[in-house]
Amino acid sequence: MASALLEGILHAGIAAAAGIVITDKIPAAATDLAKKTGATAKGTNEEVAAEADALVLCVKPGDVPAALREAGDLSGKLLISIAAGVPLRRLREWAVGKPRLIRVMPNTPALIGKGAAAYAAGDGAASEDLALADQIFGAVGTVAHVKEELLDAVTGLSGSGPAFVYTVIEALADGGVLMGLPRDIALKLAAQTVLGSAAMVLETGLHPAQLRDQVTSPGGTTIAGLEALEEAGLRSALIGAVRAATERSGELGAAG
Repeated sequence: MASALLEGILHAGIAAAAGIVITDKIPAAATDLAKKTGATAKGTNEEVAAEADALVLCVKPGDVPAALREAGDLSGKLLISIAAGVPLRRLREWAVGKPRLIRVMPNTPALIGKGAAAYAAGDGAASEDLALADQIFGAVGTVAHVKEELLDAVTGLSGSGPAFVYTVIEALADGGVLMGLPRDIALKLAAQTVLGSAAMVLETGLHPAQLRDQVTSPGGTTIAGLEALEEAGLRSALIGAVRAATERSGELGAAG
């Protein structure tokens, strides 16, 4: 994710490579990324923090306390965290000094520039800080500003959502195979169908129900398929999946 964000920043012209410093707990990873992008690799978080006005914390949740301790005094700096499930109160507790805080929940399609992210601002975050978060995460997809209590719902929807969609794609492809299509063709058709349908929602601005009606002829094949989906409870299953993932995110955040 850090690599995707860095490449998005450079591609969008948010910052020049010469003004970006990076580090990684695996030094070779930072060195390789620096060679690829033109950024400067440093050996420690403290070295990066000393040179940066804004920092993006891209570590596993369990590594956050140690990373922040190593970074040293962050007073006057902006700290943007994408550590899943780590609330602003914990970031404030673990950070040395008083940085301005933003917590972000991105998702894995950001790796190909098609992400969906939402962020919540901590006390002290200025409008310029929010604009920077919009720029960074907007460079790798779409981004929304929400209250922190809604980030669990964001996690349940767009954070976990790709796994739900992959399951739908796999199931559609399995249906094609059941009906005689070769596996590779079925999978390609299923994935492109989901991609194209999502693009129709975003690009036309029409409600999904309106778009669905456009391909649902009276007595036709689509309505027969929709009846099967309703009987199987697909709609309620997906709603339940978002609910379960949201509740689990809340549990993990409370335990953190």
